[in-house]
Amino acid sequence: MTSATRLKQHIDATLRDPRWMQMRQRDRSADGTFWYSVRSTGVYCKPSCAARPALPENVAFHASREEAERAGFRPCARCRPDRVSETLRYGIGESPLGLLLATVSEQGVCAMLFGADEHALEADLRRRFPQAQLQRDDTALRATLAQATALIEHPERAFAGPLDLRGTPFQRKVWQALRTIPAGATASYKEVAARIGMPDAARAVAQACGANALAVAVPCHRVVRGDGALSGYRWGVERKRALLAREARA
Repeated sequence: MTSATRLKQHIDATLRDPRWMQMRQRDRSADGTFWYSVRSTGVYCKPSCAARPALPENVAFHASREEAERAGFRPCARCRPDRVSETLRYGIGESPLGLLLATVSEQGVCAMLFGADEHALEADLRRRFPQAQLQRDDTALRATLAQATALIEHPERAFAGPLDLRGTPFQRKVWQALRTIPAGATASYKEVAARIGMPDAARAVAQACGANALAVAVPCHRVVRGDGALSGYRWGVERKRALLAREARA
């Protein structure tokens, strides 16, 4: 059998394999069921990897990470297939400011997201936690959602449960500083930068506010521009205005 014939057979077998289509569609539901390697790059990936699609002649499928590594491939630096995925549970409920999604890990609440559409909320959650296995469980998250909603109705209360703050050391320092701003008060980005001992980092503080995944529990809505005007808010300036108005009346 010539090398050209072997190559053609390999390509034909790859294209007939149902895993090929799952790989091309970047099917997240297939993550953990198989891995694929790319001969031209020397790496192996998860089915959902966002890297440029590989050619079928370069692809091989593997039943496990270990099998791919025994074949001489290294983990892709983009999708990190060697990392064990954690499971995050989430629920979606109604709030005075639209739909609210809450997500919990073993360490605590790791996301509270506002939105107007369930599919958009779930897409935002997948983008924030690309390595996680996500399980929707509205019943199990009912108490967390109720507590998050209570923060909107009674902003003077602090979130009582544990929070799983995920970010860089700088981001976590900013988020902790935001939690010290009392309801009914605001601070400028420059003032927050000064509070964390980095007075020249106002722009970086604004970026950390934008990266916050815990709406209301980490009150980034209480940070305003130096002139007191409302600036951007991840979940819309109107929600920011509504939250501040509620807190002013509390």
